[in-house]
Amino acid sequence: MKLVVVSDSHSERDCLMHLKEKYEGSVDALIHCGDSELTKDDPAIQGFETVRGNCDFGPDFPNERVLDIDGYRIFVTHGHLYNIKMTLMNLRYRARELKADFVFFGHSHELGAEMMDNALVLNPGSISLPRGAIRVKTYALIESVPEGVLVKFMDDQDKELTELTQIFPLFKA
Repeated sequence: MKLVVVSDSHSERDCLMHLKEKYEGSVDALIHCGDSELTKDDPAIQGFETVRGNCDFGPDFPNERVLDIDGYRIFVTHGHLYNIKMTLMNLRYRARELKADFVFFGHSHELGAEMMDNALVLNPGSISLPRGAIRVKTYALIESVPEGVLVKFMDDQDKELTELTQIFPLFKA
């Protein structure tokens, strides 16, 4: 399994078009965690599994999605409805309910990845307006490897932020 996860592009279409050109057809899914500020008929967002963020208006995208890819269950949401800027507890509870192996979210514009309750919980950061200690425009590449799940954070020029690369063990229940 190989995934591209991006979030918080805030109307910047070129970065999404670039990701599609680079990865479409070579990954199992392109995932957008909300705040694209685009409509579903915009060519830049087509091909992405997309959820609605707090800056997305209209009914074009659902608040959350559950994807089943290569035997893994993936829960995608923006995060604002789970109060992720205060705690990840609500997100954890929802992931447990869904029996998710992966939880992808955005909203805070701060990248991060950690294991919680045997699920990889990941925020790819923002591809357009980064915040936090690492103020680099980022997206994430997720790939299953024999040792577990390889997580790479990439900048908007497709350069790997090697100091953030990690392999997480993933335990199936």
